[in-house]
Amino acid sequence: MKKVLAIGILSLAMFSCKTSTNTKNDVPTQIKLKGEWTLTNVKYPSGYKVTSFNVADAKCFEGSQWKFVSNNNTGTVTLNNNSANCPQYNSKIIWNIKQDTSFNLKFIGDDKAKHVTTGYNLTASNITDNTFELIDNSTEATIVYSFVKNNK
Repeated sequence: MKKVLAIGILSLAMFSCKTSTNTKNDVPTQIKLKGEWTLTNVKYPSGYKVTSFNVADAKCFEGSQWKFVSNNNTGTVTLNNNSANCPQYNSKIIWNIKQDTSFNLKFIGDDKAKHVTTGYNLTASNITDNTFELIDNSTEATIVYSFVKNNK
């Protein structure tokens, strides 16, 4: 009986101790991103064809408008590039920045966030009051999205 009890306690201890790679939201940085931004430049190595966020060619995102609402981590993305090769696109988003600088992003359109199971994990970098970058290392080529805050 003591062995069963000991094994039970040991099992409970092993399963209750978990390591967490997820960190808390970086609220001050999220507040700094509050507002409307323009994605001014998308950089990646030449020779690659990059489709950003499964929406359009990466260059179609240049000039796109992004709105970040920090109190509920929502926002919108609007592509307004008038090139014949670029679609018109508008989507609601859910986003957050963790204390480890990971930037999580979901394009939800008109769906509820809980029904959208895919998203993107990027890295937030070089954050100032008027500029920041999102870096995507998930493909074989690093993609850097550069943003400038809209003055209003």
